[in-house]
Amino acid sequence: MRIFDPHIHMSSRTTDDYEAMYAAGVRALVEPAFWLGQPRTSPESFYDYFDSLLGWEPYRAAQHGIQHYCTIALNPKEANDPRCTPVLDELDRYLAKDRVVAVGEIGYDSMTPEEDEALARQLQLAIEHELPALVHTPHRDKATGTRRTLDVVRESGIAPELVVLDHLNELTVGMVLDSGCWAGFSIYPKTKMSEDRMVSILQEHGTDRVLVNSAADWGRSDPLKTRKTADAMLAAGFDDDTVDKVLWRNPVAFYGQSGRLDLDEPKPDEESSFEGNSIRRGGA
Repeated sequence: MRIFDPHIHMSSRTTDDYEAMYAAGVRALVEPAFWLGQPRTSPESFYDYFDSLLGWEPYRAAQHGIQHYCTIALNPKEANDPRCTPVLDELDRYLAKDRVVAVGEIGYDSMTPEEDEALARQLQLAIEHELPALVHTPHRDKATGTRRTLDVVRESGIAPELVVLDHLNELTVGMVLDSGCWAGFSIYPKTKMSEDRMVSILQEHGTDRVLVNSAADWGRSDPLKTRKTADAMLAAGFDDDTVDKVLWRNPVAFYGQSGRLDLDEPKPDEESSFEGNSIRRGGA
């Protein structure tokens, strides 16, 4: 089984997670830029973070046989902080990088005017850079937030097939698929979406334009939820080809629109390093 996790925050995960993911079939992933759990206090802290998504983390993933790509953006939560918004003026130079396959995460957290502006500006950046957009739907009042997001997407002029709205549920999937956008689902241990609920959604709505991710981060989450969803699909009667479509070919099709995917499996090299550092411990 081959798996492409289209949304996972590996900067907050361990090398043990990489090993377990590879053993479960994960061969590629996308890490969206997001917040740190506490407020950043200056734009400069974003730039070091973006650099790590483009350098250290792809190196770390490659040592476990996994291709690592990222999305770059000012996330919705920090779009409300005036200390962070100057980042919007610096995104162009990052969006031109080869391993950036979308603009994201963008979208809504609290549906403020500041988030309106950041979302609209970053959708325009996606258009200018000919990149897909990964859009976060709010955790509170999700249906209202999703409808508002779809309105902004339509107003921006971006092609709907270049947009995925993530963190969806049973109340929002229909309106997103009807819009022509992609529908993303985060499978979590306690919140958002379970693998069994995901199977029911696939049975009702089909498998076209659907992305399934673990969205694993520094909170309670599970980087193997993509594999567990694949197993649940098989147990429910889906065949191997359909599982491959949902867990591999769909994310390849979506992020492949960037023209930047290289899915050759990287060869781990225990002697290599990145900027003088390696993932080895206890060596001579």
